[in-house]
Amino acid sequence: MRIRENYNHTLYACYTGYITQAIVNNFIPLLFLTFQDTYGIPLSQITLLITVNFIVQLLVDLAATRFVDRIGYRASAVTAHVFAALGLIGIGVLPDIFPSPFAGLLVSVAFYAVGGGLIEVIVSPIVEACPTTRKAAAMSLLHSFYCWGSVFVVLLSTLFFAAAGIENWKIMALLWALIPIANTIYFTQVPVSALVEDGQGMSIRQLFSTKLFWIFCLLMMCAGASEQSMSQWASAFAESGLKVSKTLGDLAGPCLFSVLMGISRVFYAKFSEKIRLPKFMAASGVLCVASYLVAVFAPVPVLGLMGCALCGLSVGIMWPGTFSLAAEACPKGGTAMFALFALAGDLGCSTGPSLVGFVSGQFNGVLQTGLAAAILFPLAFLVGLLLFRRNHRAKM
Repeated sequence: MRIRENYNHTLYACYTGYITQAIVNNFIPLLFLTFQDTYGIPLSQITLLITVNFIVQLLVDLAATRFVDRIGYRASAVTAHVFAALGLIGIGVLPDIFPSPFAGLLVSVAFYAVGGGLIEVIVSPIVEACPTTRKAAAMSLLHSFYCWGSVFVVLLSTLFFAAAGIENWKIMALLWALIPIANTIYFTQVPVSALVEDGQGMSIRQLFSTKLFWIFCLLMMCAGASEQSMSQWASAFAESGLKVSKTLGDLAGPCLFSVLMGISRVFYAKFSEKIRLPKFMAASGVLCVASYLVAVFAPVPVLGLMGCALCGLSVGIMWPGTFSLAAEACPKGGTAMFALFALAGDLGCSTGPSLVGFVSGQFNGVLQTGLAAAILFPLAFLVGLLLFRRNHRAKM
């Protein structure tokens, strides 16, 4: 069967899309100290790079509700990968061209943020629209590729820097750009179906007027917050709170977190026909609460690290599971629904780590206190699942 007729190739392109998103989100943070040393950029400006990335992705999530259906899924996917590639190329080129290296980095971050935000919006509905029977399994497997991408970006970049030297980081940026470039071409060839017929999707006003939509937004926000509250602070928590070395903290913290999160998603994809998704999500929410408690209150560092890792296992199904529940409960939600859910999830990804940092700052930088406050998010996720159970028969 030719590529243009085989939806397996569509799935492969979408998997690669999430690897691209993992690259743009995880490669640049590895270079923050290098930017500081090479260009003399202060930490306050480096923090601005993170903020700009977040704000641009949120704006893209919001804007996508208006333009994706007009230009089509294929054009949106191609555009996303072009912007991601330009951003990664820009990281290696623009700082030496612009009068200010920081301005070059800022423009590059804005470009790849557009690509990353659009990938997040468009890839899930493309997979949902594929003529497959196990929709929830496909969605869970799709999102696992972000986890594997995150792990490989960190490991392969670290190996490259060890072999070629950190001073050759620009070459690594250009090498990573080859993936979105190749996937741009791939997306021009694979078959792409629409989630709903043109003009048949629910409007934003219709979505806003329904109870289940807001319940799913709550679930998405809590999923993002539960995941990123631990993921973003795991390395610092392991080093400062658990008193382990940075190398061990990075491997047993964020790296193992991503591995177990990916395993959780692959596990559900494998056994989805034998597992009821709402129950699996509820069990994951309970495990998430337990993992935070273990990380915060563990009497020995090993148990604390186990809590960080188990959190990755627990949050794995939250984000893709919510997408699947919403797609089943609201088949006419369309692109607008997926874009708004991405917006809610990104808000959670920002709110969670921010709460951890703020609360920790109020208690003399003790990260255990901030992570204890973040238990609010998996608890709220469980409340959202209870509300869904009570309202899932309501028509949206």
